[in-house]
Amino acid sequence: MKRVELQKIQAPLYEALYQYKNSRQASFHVPGHKKGRAYASWGGAGFLEQVMEADVTEIAGTDDLHHPEGIIRDAQLLAADCFGSDESFFLVGGSTSGNLAMILTVCANPGDILLVQRNVHKSVLNGLMLAGAKAVFLKSEMDETSGLFIAPTPETLSAALAAYPESKGVLITMPNYYGMGMNLALLAEVCHRHDVPLMVDEAHGAHYGQHPRLPQSALASGADVAVQSTHKMLAALTMGAMLHVQGPRINRGLLRQRLAMVQSSSPSYPVMGSLDLARRLLHVQGAEAFTAGLAAVESLKSGLAELPRFGLLQPQDQQQADLTGEAADVYTSQDPFKVVIYDRLGILGGYELQRRLEAYGCIPEMSDDRHVVLLYSMGSTEEDTRHLLKALSHISVEKADAQQLYPLKDHAAAFPGQSFTDEDATEGTFVEFSTWNNSFQNQFSEPIPFNLVPLEPDEAEAIPLRASSGKIAAEMIIPYPPGIPLLYAGERITVETAAKLQRLAQAGAKCQGALDPELKTILVYKNSRKQGNV
Repeated sequence: MKRVELQKIQAPLYEALYQYKNSRQASFHVPGHKKGRAYASWGGAGFLEQVMEADVTEIAGTDDLHHPEGIIRDAQLLAADCFGSDESFFLVGGSTSGNLAMILTVCANPGDILLVQRNVHKSVLNGLMLAGAKAVFLKSEMDETSGLFIAPTPETLSAALAAYPESKGVLITMPNYYGMGMNLALLAEVCHRHDVPLMVDEAHGAHYGQHPRLPQSALASGADVAVQSTHKMLAALTMGAMLHVQGPRINRGLLRQRLAMVQSSSPSYPVMGSLDLARRLLHVQGAEAFTAGLAAVESLKSGLAELPRFGLLQPQDQQQADLTGEAADVYTSQDPFKVVIYDRLGILGGYELQRRLEAYGCIPEMSDDRHVVLLYSMGSTEEDTRHLLKALSHISVEKADAQQLYPLKDHAAAFPGQSFTDEDATEGTFVEFSTWNNSFQNQFSEPIPFNLVPLEPDEAEAIPLRASSGKIAAEMIIPYPPGIPLLYAGERITVETAAKLQRLAQAGAKCQGALDPELKTILVYKNSRKQGNV
């Protein structure tokens, strides 16, 4: 797309909305709240009133997301310059809409094969269903210290592409929900050797590549298309995301058409304006935008050094691996804004630690049975850290009402009063169950067809969860967060998966897709030979 002369300081879409908000124009168009005036008899719309004053539709001067020629075009051009893409698209349906669009673009014909790591967001499986595509699921490699999965290795990807050279592309999630990553450039090299595009669900990495202390972005690593949730780690409103594309491997015309299919024809202008504003903040301030947030993280790490009960998830030191002769871990990068902690004594599991933090007014992003994920950002402050450290300080001296969950060294149980060594820090960090972990033993699966054929009532039955091992799931089970399906309809329920589901049920986890929200029963196909259908 031809560049126009624009300045970083400009926010053309946001500025137009600001002018509209302050204008005295009479509205004879949607939305029906008329700048929030519909609520005048109630004394106004409260905290939403200012948003409603800028809530506009496609009228003269506001452009059209699906055929941008003015302020939206300019805002997207500035985004492309900021994030280093050939072309960037605003998304008002979160990264979900971007994942759907890129799958529908690459898998243009029913039956097309897409290589996908198994632990993907539910939107990826929904995209496969919409496309009528076949998925070859790739085994993700595990970090040996934490027990958490990262992504497929280049060797696994190369073997799968050799087995299925007709594949239309590869879809990887990076970073994962814990902020963990590996060398994405190696995967891009494998893809491009086979002349297929690398598609990256980079929902949690919109800030990547924008500061020396942050990992490299997917585009800088060679990805052909990447989807980012600008609302997650940058400063846009919720549902605000972007899709970035570069190079010749993605059909841009088809991508635009697919985006128009999966996004509303009445997109939210406040959400789009916030994308423009978030871009301007980053574009103008650059790395400085992250200074306060990173300082808050450093203060937390310093404070944790005074609270030896709590360990911190981080990659193995490469220099240490070289000195000891050990193989370097697949876990090579960590988002500094994703602070993942655990109880080094092995007494408090992640779920319980999260509950105790919430009791002190600190609300984590998520937890598993071992870890708690604390999400910092450019908007985090030192005051946030002080609040968190105060809570952890109280929790560290509370008497535990449970037995040790994980085997630790004897001297660790003598806490408090004992110091911890680096060796101790690796004890008891291994997670037994995480909703992010979903893979299998083989390097990759056979092609599994996905489609939109609905389930007939007489095809399935609800059975007790404890009796589900070996059956074929007839529903998708999606713990939320992080939204990674443990099962898709048509997948065989293994002994391990059944055990995971029982752990979820016992923990009272919230699951989307399940007919029984308490997971006491699960929907399975009556015909156990039926598989691969969705």
